[in-house]
Amino acid sequence: MLQSLIRRSRRILMTVDAVGGVWRYALDLARELAHGGDSIVLAGLGPEPSEEQAKEAQAFAALAWLKTPPDWMTRNEHDLEMLPQELRALVRDYAIDLVHVNAPTQAVGLDVPCPVVAVSHSCVVTWLHAVRGQTVDGAWGWQKDRNRRGFDWANAVIAPSRSHANMLEACYGPIAGLSVVSNGTRQGPKAERREAVVLAAARWWDEGKNAATLDQAASLTKWPVFAAGPLQSADGQRANFSSVIPLGSVCHDEVRLLMARAGIFVSPSVYEPFGLAALEASTSATPLVLADIPTYRELWDGVAMFYDAHDPRDLARCIDYLSYDAQYRRRLGEAAARRARKFSPARQAAAMHDIYDRAALAVAER
Repeated sequence: MLQSLIRRSRRILMTVDAVGGVWRYALDLARELAHGGDSIVLAGLGPEPSEEQAKEAQAFAALAWLKTPPDWMTRNEHDLEMLPQELRALVRDYAIDLVHVNAPTQAVGLDVPCPVVAVSHSCVVTWLHAVRGQTVDGAWGWQKDRNRRGFDWANAVIAPSRSHANMLEACYGPIAGLSVVSNGTRQGPKAERREAVVLAAARWWDEGKNAATLDQAASLTKWPVFAAGPLQSADGQRANFSSVIPLGSVCHDEVRLLMARAGIFVSPSVYEPFGLAALEASTSATPLVLADIPTYRELWDGVAMFYDAHDPRDLARCIDYLSYDAQYRRRLGEAAARRARKFSPARQAAAMHDIYDRAALAVAER
């Protein structure tokens, strides 16, 4: 009886921001959950979405924008003080059955009569560990403490890969209720024709995306290298390209078309808790050349080419090797596309439902 009640359609409150990869993660998951009968309320933090983004979200969810910024845009912890109150108001107004926060910091102090599930997509602590080999201190020290409290507050914690889950526990210690649910994505467009170009896509101002290595490699390759994505952040961080051809910010659907036309897709990132862009490219059977980091090995070993993440010559060698061998490109792309079928939105939503069920049962039994 209890199990049948837990399996009913839910009213889910899910936090988002309109700037990073969390937006695409949340919309793809929320769309699938809504398709399965759940009602979704998206609670946004930070800069408001574009008209195009808002229109996409409102096709299947209610959209509310909060005054609180996401943690990575804050000056200190005090900037997050009003978040529990803002989320509680939405829980009350929409009669929410479950809260899904897309940052553990957002779970802290969230005293609500329903389960709270926290997903760790990334954080400054694991970013510093992976990108600079440093630990958090000084002005960012509060972030580690608040994330730790968020892990402890939530009824379930999710990482998008086993590699990221391992890094979380290496940085924070054991995390109760930590599960892995891989991201999912919709099928990409099919390639009607391929162009002799390399494509990469990321927020290039982020040091972890490793723009410098990509740019150095582009000066050595036969094929031109194009980069989709912003070069500058809202707070002034900037990447510069001299050999890569920057495309700037490109709408999501256009990026998917570019992925389908490119002869090779490259991700030079040294920090990827999952790496959604590589998955998106693979659904169009675009061959992958990836930095040799634990996440990419976990997800794509055997169906991608890997290079030393800090060696632009190694990256250039991989690109040139593929550029001369159309048959190998096709085989590698088809292998990546087969692997990508494991990461469907339907499978992701089913796994999330299992965790939602367990979180609800834990709350009911308290």
